[in-house]
Amino acid sequence: MAVSEILDGVRVLDFGRYIAGPYCACLLGDLGADVIRVERVGGSEDRWVTPVGEDGAGALFLQVNRNKRGMTLDPMSAGGREVVARLLATADVVVANLPASTLSAMGLDEESVRAVRPDAVLTTVSAFGNGGPYSNRVGFDGVGQVMCGAAYLTGEPDQPTKSYVPWVDFMTATLAAFGTMSALWWRDRTGEGQRVEGALLRSAMAVASAALIEQGVARPDRVATLNRAQTAGPSDIFATADGWIIVQVVGRPLFERWAKLMGDDNWLTDPRFADDDGRGRNGELLSERMGRWCARRTTGEALAELEAARIPAGPVYSPQQALEDPHVLAAGLLQPTDYPGLPRPAPLGRTPVQLSVTPGTIRRRAPTLGEHTDELLGSLGYDAAAIASLRTSGAV
Repeated sequence: MAVSEILDGVRVLDFGRYIAGPYCACLLGDLGADVIRVERVGGSEDRWVTPVGEDGAGALFLQVNRNKRGMTLDPMSAGGREVVARLLATADVVVANLPASTLSAMGLDEESVRAVRPDAVLTTVSAFGNGGPYSNRVGFDGVGQVMCGAAYLTGEPDQPTKSYVPWVDFMTATLAAFGTMSALWWRDRTGEGQRVEGALLRSAMAVASAALIEQGVARPDRVATLNRAQTAGPSDIFATADGWIIVQVVGRPLFERWAKLMGDDNWLTDPRFADDDGRGRNGELLSERMGRWCARRTTGEALAELEAARIPAGPVYSPQQALEDPHVLAAGLLQPTDYPGLPRPAPLGRTPVQLSVTPGTIRRRAPTLGEHTDELLGSLGYDAAAIASLRTSGAV
């Protein structure tokens, strides 16, 4: 086995849509799994979000569907159901973020999967998960952001603000991949398959848990304060002479270094700033002082002085500036990857966690629509005439 392919020999069927399911399967593909992305015959709706390619393929699709072979299929048709059964017989993992009723109709519910492949791992993702009155509701990333309290504490008191980037989706996908790897490890030990269930709200509540714990115990009833932290300080985004930076002072040692940098030792004996809680309550004063300091310096100058004092800080980038950052380039955090019809290679985010012996790799671009349908059907035992019949009937 090649050292870069820790999941070599593991086949994953990806019936996911948008992010949570597909990125879970993508991470397994990064580690060497043979991932088959199954799309609607005309192309799944997530293929076309934020189009960048001549064929309409979207930026998100290119990112979360790398390292996959792609086929089209209508699982609701008679011919399609047979293809699903043949695929399941070859699968170690099935990934699907679809409603329970849809899974059942497609023959991808746990009972149907077990009937064909008893030791398979079935990984499902939903908006709310099982066990509550919202179990059958649909939802996207933003629903998780607003229901865990995060959007309420972001922005301003009269304008809750969700994050532009879909962190709930990507967190759920990552946790689903973690659960899938754990289930595969268990199967290797016992021969037993199991179901792995991720949920957007479950992930969001876990990430937001510190704020929820504080509210549940201490009842501070916090409201948003833009970028200024409420439990430490100074911790905020500040304007420099030519841009913006973030500065995050958390804990007494950092505060002492910050006060020395400011030349204001009196901050250290002021009872208002005796601990993080007090510094958070009086954060407006600290941010005002830091703001004046930053305004007299360029971004480069401010960051250099802050780094010399070992105070965490960083520049606020536009997406273009993020692409051009020297550390991003030198560390290879993004991998330029060609796709048919793109004016230039797409900068795909590499596997975000690295293993020293078996690192994740991007070996294959995202598939064009139905690119590997004939190849995969042939591997399942369909000859050219049978494939033509499936295509004529609209099953693929």
